Amino acid sequence: MIYLDSRLLVYRVEEHPERADPVRQAIAADADQPFAISPLVRMECLVRPLRDGDLALAKRFGTAFERFVSLPLDDEAFGLATALRARFSLKTPDALHLACAQRHGCTALWTNDARLSRAAHGLAIDVFAKRPAGSRPGTA
Repeated sequence: MIYLDSRLLVYRVEEHPERADPVRQAIAADADQPFAISPLVRMECLVRPLRDGDLALAKRFGTAFERFVSLPLDDEAFGLATALRARFSLKTPDALHLACAQRHGCTALWTNDARLSRAAHGLAIDVFAKRPAGSRPGTA
């Protein structure tokens, strides 16, 4: 199972001119894998559309959320996030994303934040990092 960071979903749903297609292609390349999000992903994605009163965009996010496994953020995930934040000086949301992925046994956490790599010990993969031709996120 691959955990998707909020920004990747934002790029995809909002049709970012440079980032939507790479995210879509990466997901399609690993279509045999289940993809997961957390309540934190939903929250981060919906703040701007709701603040701006953009109900159509909020609905598009809601439709997108339905395509993914929803992983809970339980007490154990918060405990892991606390340790990650203390040890690696991560921001709280980043620590929670990583802890959720670790807690639920995800094989990867796809992100565009290279800072997570040090704390993730190989779990975090920057979807936009340059790779050899033919390679894709999550492959060695």
